[in-house]
Amino acid sequence: METKRYLTEGFHRLSRDERLVRVKDLCQLSDEDVGVLSGLIPMPDEVAEHLIENVVGYFPIPLGVATNFTIDGRDLLIPMAVEETSIIAAASATAKWIRREGSIRTYSKGSLIIGQVQLPSVKNVSYARRILHEKRNLLMGLANACIPGLVSRGGGVRDIAIREVPRPTGDGMMLVLHILCDPCDAMGANLINQVCEALKPRVEELTGEKVGLCILSNLVDTKLVAAEVILRNVDPVMGRGIQEATLFAKADPYRAATHNKGVLNGIDPILIATGNDWRAVEAGIHAYAARSGRYEPVTDWYMEGSDLIGRIEVPLAVGTVGGVTRIHPTARVALKMLKVARAEDLARICAAVGLVQNLGALKALATVGIVKGHMQLHAANLAIAAGAEVHEIAQVRERLAEVLLVEKSINLSHAKQILEAIRVAEHSPSVV
Repeated sequence: METKRYLTEGFHRLSRDERLVRVKDLCQLSDEDVGVLSGLIPMPDEVAEHLIENVVGYFPIPLGVATNFTIDGRDLLIPMAVEETSIIAAASATAKWIRREGSIRTYSKGSLIIGQVQLPSVKNVSYARRILHEKRNLLMGLANACIPGLVSRGGGVRDIAIREVPRPTGDGMMLVLHILCDPCDAMGANLINQVCEALKPRVEELTGEKVGLCILSNLVDTKLVAAEVILRNVDPVMGRGIQEATLFAKADPYRAATHNKGVLNGIDPILIATGNDWRAVEAGIHAYAARSGRYEPVTDWYMEGSDLIGRIEVPLAVGTVGGVTRIHPTARVALKMLKVARAEDLARICAAVGLVQNLGALKALATVGIVKGHMQLHAANLAIAAGAEVHEIAQVRERLAEVLLVEKSINLSHAKQILEAIRVAEHSPSVV
C-alpha cells in the first residue's frame, strides 16, 4: 500500500507519458490498455456506429485520474472523464487531506431498480387494486419468465407494489405498478423496460383498465448508496464555515442546486469514464434531493467536537456489465483501473468521490474563496487560449500566478501580455 502511495506522489508534476507508466504499474494494465488510454488505439468505427445513430466523428474529453483516495481501506486511482478545470485537482487534494487526517467509509441500502406500469385513468380503483394484489405472484412469474438470463445469475423481479397517484387535473386516480427488480451488476434499464412492456396485456386483461406508459424510473430510492467522511482535529473556523455553507444550502434551493452540482462534479466524470448513464443518475439524484417537497442538498456537514463529519445518501443505478461499459474500450480500462467487478462497488466509489468533491468546494468557499482556487488552475487554459506553445505554458502559468497574488484575478489579456513579454525576451540579443 505504501508503495502505491509513493507512486502517486507528485503525480500532477509528471509528464503524460510518465503518468501512464505509473498508472500501468499501479493498476496492472496491459500495453493494449495503455494504448487505449493514450489514444494510440482509437475506438473502432464499428463500435461507434453501434452506440449511436448518424455517426460523423468523435468528441474527445480528457481522461484524468484523481489520486490519494483511500475508500473503505483500499487505495484507488479514480478515472475521471471531464473538461472542467480544477475538478481532479480539488478531488486529489481533498482526498489527501482525508487520508492524512480521517477516513472514508461507504455502504449500500437496497439493490432494486424500479419499472413503472401506469394505468392512467382508473374507473374502479378498489377493484383494480384488489385484483392486482391477488395476482401479484402470477405477474411476478410472468415478469421473471421474460428475463431468464438475469434470473439464472441470481437476479430478477422481487416484488410488485401498487401506488395510487391523483391525476393533476383533479379528475380521478392513476394506479401505478412498481416492478421491483434486482439487476445484479447491470444498470438494468433495458431489462426492466422489457418486463414492463411484457406485463401490459395481462394487466389490462386482469383489470379491464387501459395501460398507459411502461417505463423504468430513474428515481431508484430502492437502490441507495451512502458514504461518510470523518476528519479529525479540524480547524474550528474552517469547520464552522463548512457547516454554515451546508446550512445555507438547506435553507435556500438556489444555493442547494450549486451545492449538488459540486457533488455531481465528482460523480459524473466517473460515470462517463466507465460508460454509465450519467444523465439517468443526475435525474435520480436531483429528484431525490426534492423528495421532501423542497429541493435540498444531498450531503450534510457538521462539527462534532473537533471532528468534521460529512455524509451523503443518493440513488445510484450503475452497471459493470452490458451496454457501453463492455463495448467502449476506454470504459473497460477505466473499470479495470478501479478494480471493481460489482455494480455496488462502483456506486459506492461514486458516492464517496461525490462527497469528497463537495468537501473540496466547501473548504474553498469557507477559506480562500472559489475564485482564487479556480483561477490558479485556470491559468493553463488562459495560456493556451493566448496562443502559448507547449514549452511556454509553464512560464505563462507561473507569471499569471504572480499577477493573481497582486490583482486577485487574471484574464486572457494578462496571459497575452505575459506571453508577448516572454517571446520578446527570448528573441532579444544576450548582453555579455
